[in-house]
Amino acid sequence: MDLGLTNRVALVCGASRGLGLAVAVSLAREGASLVIAARDERALDEAAAHVVRETEADVKPVPTDLSRPEEIRALAEAAFRAFGRVEILVNNAGGPPPGEFLDFKDRDWEAAFRLNLMSAVMLTREVVPDMKTRRWGRVLNLTSIAVKQPIDGLMLSNSIRAGVHGWAKSLAVELAPWNITVNNVMPGYTLTDRVGGLAKALAQKEGLEPSDIIARWEAAVPMKRLGRPQDLGDLVAYLASEQAGYITGASIPIDGGYDRGLL
Repeated sequence: MDLGLTNRVALVCGASRGLGLAVAVSLAREGASLVIAARDERALDEAAAHVVRETEADVKPVPTDLSRPEEIRALAEAAFRAFGRVEILVNNAGGPPPGEFLDFKDRDWEAAFRLNLMSAVMLTREVVPDMKTRRWGRVLNLTSIAVKQPIDGLMLSNSIRAGVHGWAKSLAVELAPWNITVNNVMPGYTLTDRVGGLAKALAQKEGLEPSDIIARWEAAVPMKRLGRPQDLGDLVAYLASEQAGYITGASIPIDGGYDRGLL
């Protein structure tokens, strides 16, 4: 299937590894040019080289701390200088640290708010005016299945990421007349460094091995395995496509059936 992404320009955040890198590879394989962003400049350069080797796409890495408004503006400016437009925006920021309610101070809540909600708000605000002019655009937010089924020990993520969904649902209504879609993708347990870190933290707390925690999660998934980053990357590429132009305001789980909710 031709997804119609040849010569489209995508800006993918959190793309130095894990889910963001998988998204970048999937979009590049479909012919998109990329701006990729992450905090770690060395890791980001390595990710860009990996995408080029895999796909021969045109890729511009831009080191960015998404918790800093001035760096968000600079990222958008760099994307427009490089390609003249941003037609696909993938908002993706590393999740806040795990912990329970009394573990966190006000500064922790504020940091999670800035990183996981306001980064998406501010970066989207930078690119949407041009999308409206072109009457085409895709805004995709990577969040977590914890929005539908909260995960124990992820107090900050459970709370803040739900705000992203409320914002996106409202934005989808506003932007629909300009042929701009806004959707959320909710990964479940997926084999990434972050999930490995969560397994290690829980294992230490419970006196177990990380492999025991991974096995527990696999047992809770009807498909009896954790997700692969590329599973999610390919879903995002489809949602960015011409064929997905009538899907907007949706929150789509990709979790092997982990969430049992009807809505």
